Amino acid sequence: KSLYFLKKACEMTHFSQIGEKWNVCLRVGLVMAEILNRKKEMILDQRNGDCLVSDMKISRSYVVTPIGMLRIDACRDGILCVKKVDEAGGADVMLGDSSGDLVKRCALELGEYFAGERRVFDLPLKLQGTAFQRRVWSILEEIPYGETRSYRQVALRCGNEKAARAVGMASHANPVLILVPCHRMIGTDGSLTGYAAGIGAKRYLLQMEKRGL
Repeated sequence: KSLYFLKKACEMTHFSQIGEKWNVCLRVGLVMAEILNRKKEMILDQRNGDCLVSDMKISRSYVVTPIGMLRIDACRDGILCVKKVDEAGGADVMLGDSSGDLVKRCALELGEYFAGERRVFDLPLKLQGTAFQRRVWSILEEIPYGETRSYRQVALRCGNEKAARAVGMASHANPVLILVPCHRMIGTDGSLTGYAAGIGAKRYLLQMEKRGL
């Protein structure tokens, strides 16, 4: 790949001599190869619990919260991911691009949420998933702050009360924690069930919201 870009760089700059011009050509080629690698890194694989996007400009930032560190990814059209991570990786906020503005707004609104100053988020979302998953996520977005719904109740809203397990799987695949409040979905008996950020985080969020009512 690097040799390919090296050749292209030479063609673009019309350099054919060796020496200093070849070194310039080499540097240009390596920069172009790095751009390709960077773009590949920013294509997130949904199979690993991230968001599947292609050929998009993506900004990424991190925010420390009471439930741990959250990674925020956004493209120009909306928030792609809010995901709990063990540690911060490379942040890349694109200045002058709407994706950069969105990750900043998201970090700000999350801070307000944890401070008890915000109950509803005002952010566009760019959710990647199946039609059924998006249906479940849209129902979850309707659950008010401080309230909960059972998996069965959400399944009924989807038109099939026997789809509780599928609802749970869709909830676990939710790429945007908190903004799509899958933590507000609980077992029929009131028990806390699986949550991508951990049961402790789910318990904290529910208790925090109840205190804020």
